[in-house]
Amino acid sequence: MAMLQSSVSSSSSFSYGFTYDVFLSFRGSDTRYRFTGNLNRALCDKGIRTFMDDRELQGGEEITSSLFKAIEESRIFIPVLSINYASSSFCLDELVHIINCFKESGRLVLPIFYDVEPSHVRHHTGSYGKALDDHIKKFQNNKDSMERLQKWKSALTQTANFSGHHFNPAGNGYEHEFIEKIVKYVSNKINHVPLYVADFPVGIESRVLKVNSLMDFGSNGEVQMLGIYGPGGMGKTTLARAVYNSLADQFDDLCFLHDVRGNSAKYGLEHLQGKLLSKLVKLDIKLGDVYEGIPIIEKRLHQKKLEVLAGGFRWFGPGSIVIITTRDKQLLAHHGIERAYKLHKLNEKEALELLTWKALKNNKVDTNFDSVLHHAVTYASGLPLALEVVGSNLFGKNIGEWKSALNQYERIPDKKIQEILKVSFDALGEAEQNVFLDIACCFKGYELKELEDVLHAHYGNCMKYQIRVLLDKSLLNIKQCQWSLTDVVTLHALIEKMGKEIVRKESPKEPGRRSRLWFHKDIIDVLEANKGSSEIEIIYLECSSSEKVVVDWKGDELEKMQKLKTLIVKNGTFSNGPKYLPNSLRVLEWQKYPSRVIPSDFSQRNFLYANYSKVTLHHLSCRFVNMRELNLDNCQFLTRIHDVSNLSNLEIFSFQQCKNLIEIHKSVGFLNKLEVLNAEGCSKLMSFPPLKLTSLDELRLSDCKNLNNFPEILGEMNNIKRICWENTSIKEVPVSFQNLTKLLYLTIKGKGMVRLPNEFLPIFVMWSAYVRILDLSGNNFTILPECIKDCHLLSDLILDDCKCLREIRGIPLNLTNLSAANCKSLTSSCRNMLLNQDLHEAGGKEFYLPGFARIPEWFDHRNMGHKFSFWFRNKLPSFAICFSTKSVATAAWNDINILPTLIINGNKFRRNRHGRAYIMSTHHTYLDDMIREFVRRDYMDEIGLENEWNHAEVTYEHPRVEPLTEIGIHFFKQKNNMDDIQFTDPYKRIKLNDNYNDDDGDDVFYDVDDVLDDDNDGVFDDDEDDHHSE
Repeated sequence: MAMLQSSVSSSSSFSYGFTYDVFLSFRGSDTRYRFTGNLNRALCDKGIRTFMDDRELQGGEEITSSLFKAIEESRIFIPVLSINYASSSFCLDELVHIINCFKESGRLVLPIFYDVEPSHVRHHTGSYGKALDDHIKKFQNNKDSMERLQKWKSALTQTANFSGHHFNPAGNGYEHEFIEKIVKYVSNKINHVPLYVADFPVGIESRVLKVNSLMDFGSNGEVQMLGIYGPGGMGKTTLARAVYNSLADQFDDLCFLHDVRGNSAKYGLEHLQGKLLSKLVKLDIKLGDVYEGIPIIEKRLHQKKLEVLAGGFRWFGPGSIVIITTRDKQLLAHHGIERAYKLHKLNEKEALELLTWKALKNNKVDTNFDSVLHHAVTYASGLPLALEVVGSNLFGKNIGEWKSALNQYERIPDKKIQEILKVSFDALGEAEQNVFLDIACCFKGYELKELEDVLHAHYGNCMKYQIRVLLDKSLLNIKQCQWSLTDVVTLHALIEKMGKEIVRKESPKEPGRRSRLWFHKDIIDVLEANKGSSEIEIIYLECSSSEKVVVDWKGDELEKMQKLKTLIVKNGTFSNGPKYLPNSLRVLEWQKYPSRVIPSDFSQRNFLYANYSKVTLHHLSCRFVNMRELNLDNCQFLTRIHDVSNLSNLEIFSFQQCKNLIEIHKSVGFLNKLEVLNAEGCSKLMSFPPLKLTSLDELRLSDCKNLNNFPEILGEMNNIKRICWENTSIKEVPVSFQNLTKLLYLTIKGKGMVRLPNEFLPIFVMWSAYVRILDLSGNNFTILPECIKDCHLLSDLILDDCKCLREIRGIPLNLTNLSAANCKSLTSSCRNMLLNQDLHEAGGKEFYLPGFARIPEWFDHRNMGHKFSFWFRNKLPSFAICFSTKSVATAAWNDINILPTLIINGNKFRRNRHGRAYIMSTHHTYLDDMIREFVRRDYMDEIGLENEWNHAEVTYEHPRVEPLTEIGIHFFKQKNNMDDIQFTDPYKRIKLNDNYNDDDGDDVFYDVDDVLDDDNDGVFDDDEDDHHSE
């Protein structure tokens, strides 16, 4: 990785470009002319550049900003915590900034407890407690000042938890000996030579901060192991060296083991063990066997606090940090390493910056190079290795040579890049290598489920394990498609090219002798010239939409391809239909199949997967006994599905959007292995055959607009989990519906068609006793009967747009989500029942109701607007919120999702990804248990200061939505100690010291306004003049 000097200066957090070695923070009136002055002189005498006070600032500069700059440019911080240190707001602000630098980059903080007890600093007692009480008095009701006070307290506690030095002038010996000890320690730290990171470490600093954020620097007793993983060439080792440099000052012993894989293969693991012992404990020993080294390492290292790059947790002493770089995420999980950072590629700006330095050696770019520079950046796809190699290769070349070289790289990858990326491929087993090549050449961009089905059919075995291995080794990625919300398989562009290059090298000159064909020109050439061979296993033909490809063939060219297992044709026109299909074929997907028949001599024994979507078949009659999946989606001329009893192994059968389908053979209802049956969008279909599908998991009948009756269920179907019929003409369901005993998800939406009537609903509810998610949106019933309470497993009930619904007469015991959006006829008495305290006091419920309602009286606090705040101590309380809307700005529904934000002591927390985003509508009421909304509840408890009051704020905001009209909060009494919760600032009230206590010894509290003099306007005198002077 690299960084341009023009845009980002050399970062102190990883390159050691510090202005000062040491920053001294101190109270001038306590120690300037004694301890701190002597310490500063001793440090300077050793050549240690030390920042002590404002005398080194440039004249005219504002002291605060200059001091902050000095802090940021310092390597080691030494706060001298003396008796009156906390009485200076200036000192405390300095300390807060020091702690921020520590949290961001892990720099060393070495506190000196000068004539004070560390416990007084940690627990805010003694002189520190008195000083903080004085600050409280002066701050009065100023909210910003009280937040500042919270930061001071947190910084003092954090500083007291560091390993530092305690000196008592009356009994700790000579001060000059104590100072010599500190100077020696600091000298050893700054004499540490940092590792080389990179000539131009572009993007490193932000990534170092992200890695450091995963570590708990305040934990002195815990061994922390952290993994950095990602594909080859991504810069894992470069990043690790930078992280190592940023943390080095915190450790007495350090070790960086370079190229563990290569050195262990060459010299053996025992060589690396010896190297580790030599660097960390100065033990030179020749180990004969790796098992000989394990007990020695565990014994010698167990008492040391180390930073190493490499055992188990028990090997290392308390406070050690172990950083591991790997391409294999599973390796980290295998060793119990939970903290892991996935290294992502450089963004376009970073990539262009690095390439410019490597190729042009400066940041001044001739505009004539803009086009080729962006071409090179696109080719490298953010991979630092590729940018450095390509940049070095193109240095000193003219634009013509650049274009020629880049065109060559597109055809044949650079050898160095290929070798490094191929390391991960070479380490795979044979099955994983084959699956990787299949995906790299043919299946990039496939939905994960479809890919698993195709590969299962192609190999005859489930390949989920192999896909997981490729994901763990960073050769594949899974991304969620934004519009379909399905998982899509993808991979880095250069890793894709690496895979294709491996296949190209199988036969560089003759594509017809390669195992996989994907480039449309190669496929057309092989078919038209009849150059195929038995080496071909997969053909994947997909042309760009701008090209009109016509394959002029006879139709018998596939006869030479006796090992062809998968044939996928996404588009293109063929002059003839195939006259021959190899009997080895397992997967056939051919959109716009150019014939109405399948070759008669095609064997059926191996065929497992077929997709004939958008073909011109008039009917379907199949004889492929081993077929697992059959897809006939969008076959507009398909009118009948004939006997499919021969498809006894069929698991997935889809014929959705076959607009002219009018008849389905009864054999469809007796496919014992069928798991998914999808008939959505068959708008002319009027009846469905009876079903006895013992393996069926999912049935989809939505948009079958003329379907009048739900199919008869012949016997129990114990495996079915999901049924969806939406926008149909089904008026009733047969009694046999109750044979669906394991149904979990049921969707019956009206959408303007015939809807569920009142008289049918009680029976239907009784038959749905095991359903967990029930969606009855858009129906015309007026009463949801009381028997709904008998659905004991029901967790989600969706009644949106049931505009005639007036009453909901029962709520199931385990219901957690109720949505009745736009149910405009719902009575006010029903809404009040749904907002009853008894229903919600146990917590865990989320209700969305029509109409503007006032916040229920049983809520603890009500507010106008869109946010509220409270104070808590010890732990984050469990609570529910309720808010109503009177008006919402006009916007598309997906533009006005409202997400709650929780802020604790200034730290923001994101909503749990499983929590809902509120789709705001005019005149609606929302009641929600906030326990489920936010992730890492345990971490939020850690953010709060134990035994201290913490400020929390919950807000609901969106730039296109008007503020909510009213919002309320309720704390669950059974789950909270109400003494630990307040709605007013607890720091408005102060505890008087013992001199003002009542005679009976009871604590007396007064309002601050009653204690402070009326002439005090609340503006606090920071006493800044006394920061570094008498």
